[in-house]
Amino acid sequence: MTMTRQSDQSIVDSATHRCKDSGARLTVKREQILRVLLQQQKPMSAYEILDIYNQQAEQTMPPMSVYRILEFLAQHQLVHRLESQNKFVACSHIHEQCHHQVSQFLICQNCQSVEEITIPQHLIDEIDNRAQQVGYHLLSPQLELSCLCKDCKQSQK
Repeated sequence: MTMTRQSDQSIVDSATHRCKDSGARLTVKREQILRVLLQQQKPMSAYEILDIYNQQAEQTMPPMSVYRILEFLAQHQLVHRLESQNKFVACSHIHEQCHHQVSQFLICQNCQSVEEITIPQHLIDEIDNRAQQVGYHLLSPQLELSCLCKDCKQSQK
């Protein structure tokens, strides 16, 4: 799905409101980093984001600043960190007024596209219960599932 400039702006407006509602500010640099992820529509490392930002911006940004901005955006559920890849994706639920449930990610192992989905809380609770039954404590309910997207699956036929 390709984002248009209008939908990007609408998403940024929603992100601005979400930050304001929580007493934070979506600064120009934070907005620009979010826009990079919205435009690329794929998981990106902090350094990949930095490279694109530095190509587009008048002033370059140091790597540590990108990490701080990504941490801020993740805290406000505007981006998600894919632990299995150490990469970031823009949240696909930014327009939602309330904060969404824990996200699950379907990651195509061929083209690296990512689809964010949510699953019912009772399934997360069941996973947590099963983990506790065998002596484990669930640290993060985020699931990252290795998949093939429909385009890659069809191209294999």
